[in-house]
Amino acid sequence: MKPSPQLADFLPYLLSVASNAVSDRIAERYQERFDLKIAEWRVMAVLGDSGSHTQRELTELTLMDKVAVNRACKSLSDKKFILRRPNADDGRSHLLKLTPEGRETFEQIMPLALQMETRLFDALDDREKAQLKDVLRKIAAHARSSR
Repeated sequence: MKPSPQLADFLPYLLSVASNAVSDRIAERYQERFDLKIAEWRVMAVLGDSGSHTQRELTELTLMDKVAVNRACKSLSDKKFILRRPNADDGRSHLLKLTPEGRETFEQIMPLALQMETRLFDALDDREKAQLKDVLRKIAAHARSSR
């Protein structure tokens, strides 16, 4: 079923559909090979890219619901991909970080994700890719600041 012409031109809808399509295609690769869900990979990607974070920080950085982040962290902990340790700055929260197994998995997935990114965006030339990234960053920053 096709969306109505009004919905088909609604930018938030287009962004959501494009984002989900890209995420789903990349997820196919790491789900079948590493048994990870999208939320789990997003948490791993943030931890792999920027180090330890609390669940609250992960919720903010991934823009995922705190329940989804909680479930992803629980699953990753059960799979021995992340380690939870007390946060010295805050006695109530915990810092999460990748275990050596989690780091190894992250380093195996990143090249696959980058290959898929190249494949998915090969319809765009380098200038268009740079413009798209700039536009998406601008939209995200504006959306965050206009709360």
